[in-house]
Amino acid sequence: QLQFVESGGGLVQPGGSLRLSCVASESTLGAYALGWFRQAPGKEREAVAVISRSRRSTYYRNSVKGRFTMSIDNAGKAIFLQMNSLKSEDTAVYYCAAARVAAANSDYLPESSGIDYWGKGTLVTVSS
Repeated sequence: QLQFVESGGGLVQPGGSLRLSCVASESTLGAYALGWFRQAPGKEREAVAVISRSRRSTYYRNSVKGRFTMSIDNAGKAIFLQMNSLKSEDTAVYYCAAARVAAANSDYLPESSGIDYWGKGTLVTVSS
């Protein structure tokens, strides 16, 4: 059972930056499509950044393009979300996530319903 440990959330002023980290319990995340999702109070969980198992395809939510960057460490065991120029509307609980994908060359980008494993979430609050 894949598990994640997330860190990096907190309170930040508008315009500030945060870096979220997510370390996996398995030695490599190579067999998974990976992503960061978020859920604001009273709203549906939404995808923020997703990368396919092939690592060729990526998705970024329009509202975060140019501000957020998802990356994977060289060992393939951790994923990160660098968040710059934060806005109040970015306030949410952020979850790292993984979907098992059988084909190594798959460009599949999962939505929430396609995720098999979720982190417990880390709260990001953007407020002055």
